[in-house]
Amino acid sequence: MSATHSVYILLTNTGTFFTQLIQTYTKAPYNHASISFNRELSEMYSFGRKNPNNPLNGGFVKEDIKTGTFSKYPETTCVIYELKVTEREVEKMKRVLRVFIRRQNKYMYNLLGVIGVALQEPVEFSNSYFCSQFVAEILQRSGIKIWDKLPALVTPDDFRQSGRFRLIYEGKLSEYVPAPEASNQ
Repeated sequence: MSATHSVYILLTNTGTFFTQLIQTYTKAPYNHASISFNRELSEMYSFGRKNPNNPLNGGFVKEDIKTGTFSKYPETTCVIYELKVTEREVEKMKRVLRVFIRRQNKYMYNLLGVIGVALQEPVEFSNSYFCSQFVAEILQRSGIKIWDKLPALVTPDDFRQSGRFRLIYEGKLSEYVPAPEASNQ
């Protein structure tokens, strides 16, 4: 067996109007999902606001817990999960991610997809994702099968409900202090 590595799934609730609107329907405590390749969450990606001041301009984003949208909402609550993966799976995820990074200006936020989730009807466009769809797509394209449904139907709460992820933190995002990562041996 190859050495185990970890990826991290961050679920957040910024308390914005859009989050509250989604929460009215989902009743879930967190309505945004991001993926990170380190415990410090310094290399984190999702689909969301490109500009913290404009909720209508969304797409592929590299996120930072100390700047951008998260810094604009200091009361953001979160939960962070760890998923153990192999080195090969991490390589596959990063390969998929590089395609998103290279083509980042071509991607849009899949608002219709969010509505599709509510209707249990996947709405997919080739260059359009919502946050949890993107994270599920990265996992699925890397051979990591968590759910028996399309990424276009995966919600942030599906991560919370899955037994595959290990909870490492829950609370205010601004108070998160990453514990040192265990050795990968």
